[in-house]
Amino acid sequence: MNYRLQCLTPTLVGDGSSLSPIDYMVWKNQVNVLDQRRIFRLLAKGPRLDNYLMQVKRADKLDFASWGGFAQNFAGRRIPFEHPSYAAYWERMRAEHCHIPLFASSTSGPYLPGSALRGALRTALVAARTSPKALAALQKSLEGERGSRRPAETLERQLLGRATHDLMKSIAISDSGPIEESAFRIFLLRTAVLVEKKSGGGRCYSLGWKQAPRGSVEGRRVEDATPTLAEMAYPGAIFEGRWQQRPFFERKEISQSLHGKEPLQWQTLFAAANDYAERMLEAHRRFLQAAALPLVDRTLTELTQRLAAARERGNACLLALGWGAGLLSKITADPQHQESRDLLGSFPFYSSAIRSGMPFPKTRRIVFLDNQPAALPGWVWLEIG
Repeated sequence: MNYRLQCLTPTLVGDGSSLSPIDYMVWKNQVNVLDQRRIFRLLAKGPRLDNYLMQVKRADKLDFASWGGFAQNFAGRRIPFEHPSYAAYWERMRAEHCHIPLFASSTSGPYLPGSALRGALRTALVAARTSPKALAALQKSLEGERGSRRPAETLERQLLGRATHDLMKSIAISDSGPIEESAFRIFLLRTAVLVEKKSGGGRCYSLGWKQAPRGSVEGRRVEDATPTLAEMAYPGAIFEGRWQQRPFFERKEISQSLHGKEPLQWQTLFAAANDYAERMLEAHRRFLQAAALPLVDRTLTELTQRLAAARERGNACLLALGWGAGLLSKITADPQHQESRDLLGSFPFYSSAIRSGMPFPKTRRIVFLDNQPAALPGWVWLEIG
């Protein structure tokens, strides 16, 4: 079988690579990625190589007045901004915020790693199999002076089996084929945060935007918030690859070695993914009720409609994956339930946020379209056939 994945919102699945501010120049509303090897070969023929190397060593960004010709003639790639106004934002950004994470790419072109897709489905399956009893056992393992160092691995082994008996072994997902570079843009993102406001009738929240290195700014002052740039696949981009249900694990003797468990079928996996997507969308909806972002709310409504369509079709599911998809796409405990909040509060990273009593998590990365906050990143439609 083949799988077909369509991006519903801007999506970035990276391989760890990024562009530093001296790897590119901004010219004509696009990021021009410099071909440094060609530049070195050219400058080695004359006296300008030392000056170039000295500026690369010392500068935060390359001086366009001196080296802008390279952006025109020695660019290995030209990635356009999603909106022309982002070039002006880039000019004002501090150098440490100008690193641009890139989509996974090989010598053949950008592609979707099968491991990213498999990981998102695996998380959904663990969430579907997590029960109050399993969470109580996990909570107990954290008690005492020497709690489990990797408690999530214990829960995962309990629900899916050890490495030799893993239910996911029966499914193989390949990397996608390469797609055209024209499907990618440089998008601008900011981090929205809920800010608690004093009210005589109880707690209420308003929208704020993260500002580095200090605090946040009010929602109406979004221009003062710290932006982030990232190369993301445009909504509508399609990745295709192979999906294999391994017949080896359907043999009777193999099933017996798995303690009589039935091989995992894609129908079960897709149902779990859709249930997990529904839970995430409900959490995002609660966030947006306080944040009041109408364009993002409209996108969320469209995602909810696509989820209903996926369940009706039976061979499709919704997933949130990749960079920017947020903490909700990676945890199996539901922060709405008190048992889950108690469990999350056991971890130093989350304890202060849980004790505050505010919605958890209280931040979301928001993708801007046409310079307006418009979407949550990383939502895709997956189908097989």
